[in-house]
Amino acid sequence: MTKFLAIGAAAVLCCQASAFAPGISSPVAKSLVASDTSRVAPALKSPGAGAAAFGLVASPLPSTGNAAASSSRTVLFMGWGPDPEWSTATVAGNEAACPSGSCVTVTVTVSPDLIDEFAVPGQYVQLRQSGLGDSDDNKPLFLAIASPPAASSTTDEADAAAGPSSGTEIEFLIKKTDNNGWITSATPGTSVEISQVMGGGFPMEENFEGFKFDFPTQNVLLFATGSGIAPIRSVIESGLLGTGPDSSAGRTARLYYGASTPDDMPYAERFAQWESSGVEVVPVISRPEEVDGGWSGRAGYIQNALEEDGVPIPRNTGAVLCGVKGMCESVKDIMTQAGTFEGRVLTNF
Repeated sequence: MTKFLAIGAAAVLCCQASAFAPGISSPVAKSLVASDTSRVAPALKSPGAGAAAFGLVASPLPSTGNAAASSSRTVLFMGWGPDPEWSTATVAGNEAACPSGSCVTVTVTVSPDLIDEFAVPGQYVQLRQSGLGDSDDNKPLFLAIASPPAASSTTDEADAAAGPSSGTEIEFLIKKTDNNGWITSATPGTSVEISQVMGGGFPMEENFEGFKFDFPTQNVLLFATGSGIAPIRSVIESGLLGTGPDSSAGRTARLYYGASTPDDMPYAERFAQWESSGVEVVPVISRPEEVDGGWSGRAGYIQNALEEDGVPIPRNTGAVLCGVKGMCESVKDIMTQAGTFEGRVLTNF
């Protein structure tokens, strides 16, 4: 089956220490796997940008109901973007998602129509409590979808390893806050309301392919901080990057992935899979002093790591970004000053 994984807007995502996998070729990725991840680290506090910065606003009121997923819809006018068309979804599972305990994985069963709507990495949905309607106490969460669209998924092995599941399930990785206990504490059977899939996602096909700017893009740099890894994972596992031994595009790709500590870095168990598909993974830790046993990989901020490494063949390089505003602005400045076309530095907002 194909799963969708989405991230709570202002969340810092984390990975399970037990999921760190061998077989990673990148020295810096190896250093992440080798690091002691038993220390509980504080979450990143910087506000997000793009899909990672959609206003995470929610009431702490409890979830209600046990209704199964349905296609019945109502419309709420939000004053910007498309009007949400609400349908019912059901929480199918809720479990800890990181060693620090700061975020959870919530699995939700949705209608097949919603599954079909997700077509481009970088798109998002809204989620709110069921039964409270349009009240001021029922502000929706904005959640970027993190797994690839069903039509382009390359995650068969990972999905199989995750266990049996339905083709109408979506997963969210959500950081716990004072205002979102209604979803981070939700139990199986809890009813919630979900919008249609929204946004245009990352316009990679339009800007990376063909001769719009120059020759087709030959190098792709990916950048993510904290919860911004959500739609970046969707990009990597969509197969649309054109990397790896089975691709005719012959592209190279490198992911700069920033978090406070390894405890706050999700998807470490997927790094080997990403590298085997042609994406070099460069973890960058901003608080190496908090890592028990030390940290031997890159430290600081990912924009500094980019400055140190430089931009390969700028005119034929593209970028996909999601994370805190300062990072996105700095990376864009570095790349355009190096000679990358501004239209090839992509965000999903």
